[in-house]
Amino acid sequence: MASTQKNLNTYSEKNIGNLSLKRFGIVVSEWNTDVTGLLFEGAIQTLAKYGVSKVNIVKAEVPGSFELSLGSQMMALKDEIDAVICLGCVIQGETRHFEFICQAVAHGITNVGLKYNKPVIFGILTTDNQKQALERAGGRYGNKGEEAAITAIKMLGFNPIALD
Repeated sequence: MASTQKNLNTYSEKNIGNLSLKRFGIVVSEWNTDVTGLLFEGAIQTLAKYGVSKVNIVKAEVPGSFELSLGSQMMALKDEIDAVICLGCVIQGETRHFEFICQAVAHGITNVGLKYNKPVIFGILTTDNQKQALERAGGRYGNKGEEAAITAIKMLGFNPIALD
């Protein structure tokens, strides 16, 4: 659903278990730090809301969104990390560079999660301009960092149930 029709911070609290012993890695892009800093704060606040201690959160910064794939893989390699949250912001420019970066990052992050069988969450904004990014980093459409954190939490509580 388009975020113009739904706030990013509206979600069900189903499948949220005890997180006191869970450890989260957060990989944050240094590019567009005015946005990624807000995403990080949203993620931290959400994890704290559900009982995750700051000592159970590891932050690593990478130069840009393209490097989130490798950064998340390095984080996922750590046995003590239960879930990885990737936060970045790619803003459309005048060239096709935007398309290549977004596609590469989406595939890379997906592949890391599949390779390590851990939740590796895509918390990257892909917007047309700075205003749209800020609207999704704590503005009128919520905070993608909060959405990414709750997704990581819910994936840790994922429990397939067979239908009778």
